[in-house]
Amino acid sequence: MTDTPRDGRGAWLGFSLKGQRYALSLTSVREVIRPGDITPVPGAPDDVLGIVNLRGQIVPVLDGRRRFGLDGVASADEEDAQRVIVFDDGGTVVGMRIDVIGDMLTFNPDEVDPPPPGRAERRDDPVSGVITREDGFIALVDVQKLCRA
Repeated sequence: MTDTPRDGRGAWLGFSLKGQRYALSLTSVREVIRPGDITPVPGAPDDVLGIVNLRGQIVPVLDGRRRFGLDGVASADEEDAQRVIVFDDGGTVVGMRIDVIGDMLTFNPDEVDPPPPGRAERRDDPVSGVITREDGFIALVDVQKLCRA
């Protein structure tokens, strides 16, 4: 059984996009790589940056900022910190470019609150819960929704 954003079991990998913090279950993370050469795919959805060849496997790469509805592009200084989190959702391998890798975290299920109003109504919204820390909120990402085809 895999961890779900609401059960709080296991370790979670934190990351940031445009200063906002997110986390996804470590059980879904395959690896973290540098962005490298991402080949654009003509006609791909706006939130798809392109594809990368990861040791012979073609992996689509999402733009984390666009996927989460955040505007803007990273500055030259921020680009150095960018990474691609590669995750596996039941055999579907997808990468997502993020601004900054964060810390590993754990939390109890009773710390998870529902997503903010308005987000839950969107079927494709990958945020399925929120936890509060002393220094702000961390949105929990549902990898299945994030990897939607």
